[in-house]
Amino acid sequence: MHEQIKNINTLEELQALYSATFGKNGTMTARLKEMKNLDNDARAALNQENQVLRELFKTRQTEIENAVLMAGLQKQKLDVSLNPMPENRGTLHPLTQSFKEVVNIFESLGYTYMTGPEIEDDWHNFTALNTPMHHPARDMQDTFFLTNGNVMRTQTSAVQIRAMKKNGVPIKMFTVGQCYRKELDATHSAMFGQIEGLYIDTIEKGVNLSDMLATMRTFASKYFEKDDLELRIRPSYFPFTDPSIEIDMKFGDKWMELLCGGMVHPNVLKNCNINPDKYQGFAFGFGWARLVMIKYGLNDIRAFTDSDVRWLKSAGF
Repeated sequence: MHEQIKNINTLEELQALYSATFGKNGTMTARLKEMKNLDNDARAALNQENQVLRELFKTRQTEIENAVLMAGLQKQKLDVSLNPMPENRGTLHPLTQSFKEVVNIFESLGYTYMTGPEIEDDWHNFTALNTPMHHPARDMQDTFFLTNGNVMRTQTSAVQIRAMKKNGVPIKMFTVGQCYRKELDATHSAMFGQIEGLYIDTIEKGVNLSDMLATMRTFASKYFEKDDLELRIRPSYFPFTDPSIEIDMKFGDKWMELLCGGMVHPNVLKNCNINPDKYQGFAFGFGWARLVMIKYGLNDIRAFTDSDVRWLKSAGF
């Protein structure tokens, strides 16, 4: 039977012989039923023959299947000049791409990435940032208040407060996160991302606005991949910095607001149990989506959260 198995060339013939051997009425099946009447040596020999035959059938089946496959491949023709089918591949959302770029740049400048809760108490979101209950600066922000008195944070500056309270000074940190205000138009969103940084050190180190400007210029050069940046500085007002400034960047013939910041107000340091006579530093902040809009020439911030794949493709992401 060994030679018979080896000479079979089709799976149908092999299956027929297998059934005639190991089927319900097969020859080997009948012999195995009589095994109880055999002595030990005859049983061992029959078991050995049974195993060998099964292995032969299995091996020959594999050989026939491989032969059929190779014959089919030889008949096929492959035209290597044909263009491949287009791939509908997904990409990371532009804000996710931007997040990775921002983190890499600031970490390369020695800043540590930190996070904080998006639901904040009034003290961390306002009071600790030199914005007491009746301060007029509170009217600058349309806040989402919760029934328990907490708020959806209006700015990631609250993370700076938590970082100073937890880690003390000196400190060199940045954060990227979502904020919430009652605003919604082409350039504002009720939920928006902010990037903020803080650098506090001893007065002897002399951390000042020039250091902040150098940091911002370095960041902008790396992010926008431009060495010949043209920036301008405008005075501004924020309750948590003094002096406060805003920085614009020139794109083509247009000036666009890039970021804001200033020297951390002494009252903010005091609220974090830091002596303003021994420590000083700067804080800065800018819009996360605004970076992407400026870099890629986008004009509607609402598109980032519309989940419109057509927009992502048209925007080149």
